[in-house]
Amino acid sequence: MNHKKDKQDISPEVQAQAMAMAKATQKPGQSKEQTKLIAQGIEKGIAEYKKQQKVKARELDKKLKQVRRNETNKTNGSQSQEPSTAHLTLQEPACPTLNWLPWCLLVLSWLFFIGFYVVYH
Repeated sequence: MNHKKDKQDISPEVQAQAMAMAKATQKPGQSKEQTKLIAQGIEKGIAEYKKQQKVKARELDKKLKQVRRNETNKTNGSQSQEPSTAHLTLQEPACPTLNWLPWCLLVLSWLFFIGFYVVYH
């Protein structure tokens, strides 16, 4: 591996943060060289973390593009007639006449509680 290229990838801000972390955790009697090595390790860890985040972002971007492509294909009618799960979640409930049922049950329960309170108090 080319170590000069790795050092160029690390920004001065990250280097300063890594050195600050290394100095904050410095043990008594630890040499400056040891602290410097710890700071380099922290820099490499930060660089690796950033690389992993870039990979995750690229994968997510690819998935989003694929979903958008599929959605545009659906609107153009080039997809098969088979409904997708995303399409099913956007549809209305299977039985829209039952939408009043939860509200009715809620009102009935409150009427029952009020009647019970009036009768026994």
